[in-house]
Amino acid sequence: MTADGGFDPLALLLLALIVEAYIGEARFVFSKVRHPVKIIGDIINFFDIKLNREDRSEVDRVLRGGLVVFIIVNLAIFIGWLIAWLSLNHPLGWIIEFFGLVTLISARSLYDHVSAVAKGLRKSVELGRREIGHIVGRDPNHLSEHGIARASIESLAENFGDGVIAPSFWYALFGFPGILVYKAVNTLDSMIGYRTKRYRAFGMVAARLDDILNLIPARLAGLFIVIASAFAPTAKPIQSIKIMLRDSRNHQSPNAGWPEGAMAGALGLSLAGPRHYKHQTVNDPWIGDGKTNANAKDISRALYLYSVACLINAMWISAFAILRFSV
Repeated sequence: MTADGGFDPLALLLLALIVEAYIGEARFVFSKVRHPVKIIGDIINFFDIKLNREDRSEVDRVLRGGLVVFIIVNLAIFIGWLIAWLSLNHPLGWIIEFFGLVTLISARSLYDHVSAVAKGLRKSVELGRREIGHIVGRDPNHLSEHGIARASIESLAENFGDGVIAPSFWYALFGFPGILVYKAVNTLDSMIGYRTKRYRAFGMVAARLDDILNLIPARLAGLFIVIASAFAPTAKPIQSIKIMLRDSRNHQSPNAGWPEGAMAGALGLSLAGPRHYKHQTVNDPWIGDGKTNANAKDISRALYLYSVACLINAMWISAFAILRFSV
């Protein structure tokens, strides 16, 4: 507890990480109420329909997209500040902030989705395709057994940064406004940040802002995977850091290549490479110089590595909390 009666934010974050690791997506709750990220998505979709018109010029659509980002970010700042104020000034206000933290972190849900791919793939390629369709944007019908395994491992690595490290990082720095702004921008990028004809201009500001907000967290995610590889059976920590530093630039994203490179090197795989999405085909170079014929066993190895990396994330939060208490 802080001097004014509220919970210390880092202690609240650590508790939220523990609870989320147990309950995951809490579907029993969100079958009754709308998930905060879906509410953000509804607002984005409203603006997309109203403002993103193809008869407008590219410059106009960039400005309109920037306006949407401005509105949603400021709305997130206001709501986040209000929740943080309640947490510090009302005896039970921390419950709202705690519940919000649990819903905005997705460590367990990511594990469950990727684990479902491994379980499905062990039974049949078709089941693997069905499960991978829930977590990646690429066309699952174009994926072989090895493509499904690689796609799930890539998603696990990238979303470790997006869904675990970045929310924790921005909350640790700026409290609930920080995590809510990050999730709002990340949702904007996932909905309108595509390089397609419809969204190239309208989603440009959202995509660039998401890149900026993930610059540090993505590199932390890669570092945590490297450290985790020293404690995971059959993983290769030296190769992990080598591939991360060498091949992170091979990804179209300035950030996703860092955790993917660390994961590829640790597991002795080649990830990324040519990929088929719903709107386009991406002919990227490979990340890593290991095998490309990944399988369900490799997904399980990646999940073990991911779990250790999540523990490392909780450890640094604990260390900072203890340090702050001792000062």
